[in-house]
Amino acid sequence: MTGGRRSWSDTTPLLRPQKQNSNWPPFPSTFISVEMATATAPAPAPAPPRHAVFLGVDVGTGSARAGLFDEKGKLLGSASSPIQIWKEGDCVEQSSTDIWHAICSAVKSACSLAQVAGEEVTGLGFAATCSLVAVDSEGSPVSVSWSGDSRRNVIVWMDHRAVNQAEKINSCNSTVLQYCGGALSPEMQPPKLLWVKENMPESWAMVFRWMDLSDWLSYRATGDDTRSLCTTVCKWTYLGHAHMQQLIDKDSRDMEACGWDDDFWEEIGLGDLVDGHHAKIGRSVAFPGHALGSGLTSAAAKELGLVPGIPVGTSLIDAHAGGVGVMESAPALGFKSEEFEKEAICHRMVLVCGTSTCHMAISKSKLFIPGVWGPFWSAMIPEYWLTEGGQSATGALLDHIIENHVASPHLANRAASQGISLFQLLNKILDSMMLVQKSPFLAALTKDIHILPDFHGNRSPLADPKSRGIISGLTLDTSEKQLALQYLAAIQGIAYGTRHIVEHCNAHGHKIDTLLACGGLAKNSVFIQEHADILGYPIILPRENESVLLGAAILGAVAAKRYSSLHDAMKALNAAGQVIHPSKDPNVKKYHDAKYQIFRQLYEQQLSHRSIMAQALALP
Repeated sequence: MTGGRRSWSDTTPLLRPQKQNSNWPPFPSTFISVEMATATAPAPAPAPPRHAVFLGVDVGTGSARAGLFDEKGKLLGSASSPIQIWKEGDCVEQSSTDIWHAICSAVKSACSLAQVAGEEVTGLGFAATCSLVAVDSEGSPVSVSWSGDSRRNVIVWMDHRAVNQAEKINSCNSTVLQYCGGALSPEMQPPKLLWVKENMPESWAMVFRWMDLSDWLSYRATGDDTRSLCTTVCKWTYLGHAHMQQLIDKDSRDMEACGWDDDFWEEIGLGDLVDGHHAKIGRSVAFPGHALGSGLTSAAAKELGLVPGIPVGTSLIDAHAGGVGVMESAPALGFKSEEFEKEAICHRMVLVCGTSTCHMAISKSKLFIPGVWGPFWSAMIPEYWLTEGGQSATGALLDHIIENHVASPHLANRAASQGISLFQLLNKILDSMMLVQKSPFLAALTKDIHILPDFHGNRSPLADPKSRGIISGLTLDTSEKQLALQYLAAIQGIAYGTRHIVEHCNAHGHKIDTLLACGGLAKNSVFIQEHADILGYPIILPRENESVLLGAAILGAVAAKRYSSLHDAMKALNAAGQVIHPSKDPNVKKYHDAKYQIFRQLYEQQLSHRSIMAQALALP
């Protein structure tokens, strides 16, 4: 498996126009995008010199992307380059060297497409998946792979090799676990670190720095080893609130790391990471967007086609960059007090929908929610506590359902011949089926098919990595129409999972009543409308589709001191686009309430089945 394959969730069409009348503004966005070096920009007209251009880089699961934005948050041009990925069972690995080369290619292509010279770039920010990077004292890769391949020095975020290590760590009941929803996920870094120490002692001894991928990117660009509060707090158990008093020092570039719980690392068998003032995992940390080192190094600038010294902001995890790029995209409601705005943002949840979906909500006070990650202080927006829910496979699940169906190759050929995505073709098939079957509404087509989408475990709110996916209602039908129904039922299952997360968060102190969505799946009209109908809340789409890239670019804007704070930059550069409203038909709500009840029962039935089989296999 390689990163060259573009998933269907990355190629979905823009939303079709909504029929509902609304006072919300329409979707005015136009943007330039490129895959590899394919140019789609119109011939440029003479324009006045740009005052500032902010560059954002995002490394996802399958590609590295770069986007350039102006001072109004408008996308000037973007490009992407595939990255390699190796998957063997529960082990999923990448190469930091390959990722950096892909970034350099994407940045150069984006600048060429947008006709932006390297010296015009004012600030740079990085976002990436929360994958784990291992390098030695020379900065060279150290293998984390059973294969011994030295290129494979990145344990990808979705890797589940450390399930047993996560269980071991969670049994210690450390106080840091209460800031992770009560339990660490195998997708977090401590279980993965423990796995490497237990299974690859030679590699463990060679590693000089363990880094989150986005931190490694900023380190590779600047030579500054300062870690982000985002990565360390969300994935490494760092207690960010140890720095509450230091927030007032807005000019500080970094802070001595005082939020590590040394007793925790000792207790789980990783006490050697405490040595040297935590040198291997981070001796200094900084708020997202703080300028690193002396900016872009000469070597990195040459590789990227930029100029040395460009300010580089402390990084973000990709989902959190999506939050920064979209959370202030609510339509303007006229003059409101600062206190009103501070409260309003706490009523929103951002869905960053790609291979997986992350659910980001913030609050002024810390809220402990069982099974949901957080509360994380200043991990996304300074001064706010972050709650982070998630579903480990959403776009990946839809790809899996489609690609493993016998009708998939034929449908893929049909979609290609029509010049549309496979998602778009499936949506058209569903519309046709609704008319032919005289279904009262689209969702009713799946009355006999129910899906529990936990094909890669349940991240939130059950925090059960051993949960498995369930499809109820299969027949011998292998037609394209049956595939369309499974696709729709999978979308609904994903949306019921989001409803479960939102209800769980609101039951523990949140007041979420508005959703914002970004990422590849947010371009899929059926996906978004089903979510709006199932949750009963409006869903706001941003003006710019590339919200994660915008969030990364905002880090560069803050590092360049174009804005006094990250939140001020968000207010200036975020903008609302289309708003999707839930159906007003009470029968739609009644239908989804019934299917949601079945959705919840599927997991309870699975627990019962698990218990029955455990008893059957128990030793006498």
